Amino acid sequence: MSNIYFDLTSSFLKALAHPTRLKIIDRLKDEDELCVCHIYEDLDLEQSNASQHLKVLRDQGILSARKEGLKVMYRIRHKEVCEIINLVKKALYSQLKEEQRHFEL
Repeated sequence: MSNIYFDLTSSFLKALAHPTRLKIIDRLKDEDELCVCHIYEDLDLEQSNASQHLKVLRDQGILSARKEGLKVMYRIRHKEVCEIINLVKKALYSQLKEEQRHFEL
């Protein structure tokens, strides 16, 4: 496999590798789209901070945005991102269960 594949994969995963970005994706996962104002209010973020994280996700192609008058509406571009996050959750849950069993011995 070529290095470009690994570079692109690494960049994609780095964009997901921040708690605030994961919260943003979690907030958007059940919505068709959401105004940026709702995202930063719902997550109790400063608008500038939310915008920085949204830009990272948008630049990586994870989110898409469109203007609606003065509002900027965001949506998850490919729902497979949610599947990736769910797989990570499952792996972490399994890992925690294994560690718990280890400490019970």
